Amino acid sequence: MTPESRTATATAPVRSIAEPSTAATARADVEIVIPVHNEERVLEASVRDLHGYLSRHFAFAFQVTIADNASSDRTLEIARRLARELPGLSVLHLDRKGRGHALRTAWRMSEADVVAYMDVDLSTDLSALDDLLTPLLRGAGDIAIGSRLAPGAAVTRGLKREVISRCYNLLLHALLGTWFSDAQCGFKAARRAVVEPLLDEVEDDAWFFDTELLYLAQRNRIAIREVPVRWVDDPDSRVDILATAREDLRGIMRLRAARRAVGPRRFSLQPSRSGPAAGAAMR
Repeated sequence: MTPESRTATATAPVRSIAEPSTAATARADVEIVIPVHNEERVLEASVRDLHGYLSRHFAFAFQVTIADNASSDRTLEIARRLARELPGLSVLHLDRKGRGHALRTAWRMSEADVVAYMDVDLSTDLSALDDLLTPLLRGAGDIAIGSRLAPGAAVTRGLKREVISRCYNLLLHALLGTWFSDAQCGFKAARRAVVEPLLDEVEDDAWFFDTELLYLAQRNRIAIREVPVRWVDDPDSRVDILATAREDLRGIMRLRAARRAVGPRRFSLQPSRSGPAAGAAMR
């Protein structure tokens, strides 16, 4: 194993954190995963901004994990260099693409009490991290999600993406009976003990992973808390909106068919220590 990263394959994930000094010296309270594929342009600045913000504003022990999804540019090289420099930063290299694949692998390997993820472009203002993470660390709630559509959110993006986002969430409400307002905002966190059983049930390995995870959480009456965020659209986003929309529609119909056939398995979960118990969905 290399001294610079965690590596994982689709069939045999291997946890290997042996970066110098503090990257693995203490068990983290929170692990934030940043899934990336060919993000050499923004990776260093974004990771430094996030690491600096966490260091300045939070007293809990944190780990930031860059999950590289088979990048073909300098993304992995940059990530490994940053891991040698910044305490509490590690690298997870995967041999195939897929945001869901990256999150599933990283969260399964985590030992933190709370696991989270953020998009590398930092479109979501970091000031929302306190509302996202702190209640979970205190046992208030089980899953927290950033929402661009909840009351109090402030969003800057083009009309096309605004319409697509709203229509997508309306489809979820109509076809799957979901109540959460924004399934795909790249800003989510959960208590690890709660999310681990769900990871075995989520089938999607790409962009629909978020939606499927939240749908299963709601079906299992897991407490979900929405955090209004300030969000600015990244004009250089690599997401293929039409291709993603087609895959999302397939995912919605798959879940709808599965719901008609048989309900999801009920899990044995550790309840929240305070606030609503696991099983009470929170707005």
